[in-house]
Amino acid sequence: MLRSAALVCVVLAAGCAAPRSAPMLTPPPPTPPVFDLQGHRGARGLLPENTIPAFLRALDLGVETLELDVVVSADGIVVVSHEPWMNAESCAHPDGRPVAPAEAEALNLYRMSYAEIARYDCGRRRHPRFPEQAPTPAVKPRLADVIAAADAHARAAGRPLPRYNVETKARPAWDGIYTPDPDAFAAAVVDVIWTAGAFERASIQSFDARTLRATYRIARAMPLVLLVEAGAPEATFAENLAGLGVKPHTYSPAFALVTPALVAEAHAAGVQIVPWTVNERADMQRLVAMGVDGLITDYPDRFERVWLVPRVPSPGQ
Repeated sequence: MLRSAALVCVVLAAGCAAPRSAPMLTPPPPTPPVFDLQGHRGARGLLPENTIPAFLRALDLGVETLELDVVVSADGIVVVSHEPWMNAESCAHPDGRPVAPAEAEALNLYRMSYAEIARYDCGRRRHPRFPEQAPTPAVKPRLADVIAAADAHARAAGRPLPRYNVETKARPAWDGIYTPDPDAFAAAVVDVIWTAGAFERASIQSFDARTLRATYRIARAMPLVLLVEAGAPEATFAENLAGLGVKPHTYSPAFALVTPALVAEAHAAGVQIVPWTVNERADMQRLVAMGVDGLITDYPDRFERVWLVPRVPSPGQ
């Protein structure tokens, strides 16, 4: 899966000589912004999710980190997509027919080449759950193309290069059917990020602890983000970290789970807390007041940082 055998050597085997292109294993994770505003799947509330237009719009709205999901195609391409199949709410066949709910999961991206995937449009249809979303022709992009386009967009605007919070869409039941095994999945994603020159600006997140542990084995300098779903039975912060077995850089729960006590517990453990998916201004204000380190939103335009996040006075002020 990896394009570089040397990379496999340096990250998996003890005692291998590290080539100049290999990720270092020991430096601390990159310093995040003071408050990390993340565009969920780009700016899903405004433009089709996980598409290049949505990512560029998010950057124009002041997002520091692009949150996105990835799967793998039959020919080993890391593809930006929330599901490992064609979504019936947003995708259309090459001839323009909407993908029907009954056929969606059969349109398995892990069984399709990227050339086949790119024939489907996943932006032209109006999304039924996001009335502000502007229909825009778009395909499911390669992760490498997203990083290239977003970095170029930031450079052209004279802005800092964006960060990438990349979610591996994995479940044990999908192994070998919709997704590679966790080690191969993690290796493919890390390789794309490294080759694109974004290693120091990226994190890997997942609900699937296996791919996070695999990432840790492959590249220990990569910050890990543990996603936590709302629902019963709910484990505690300590239980979730114990289940992961590796200390994550960031704890990312559904925003309804966040309390002042949880924020304090995470910070006491040296872990940042960035909840998802926060779309209402009142919730944004409430969470910022609790001291969260960032938030993930479908609507970056609703986050008015000037009044929502108090500015830190400069020395002498």
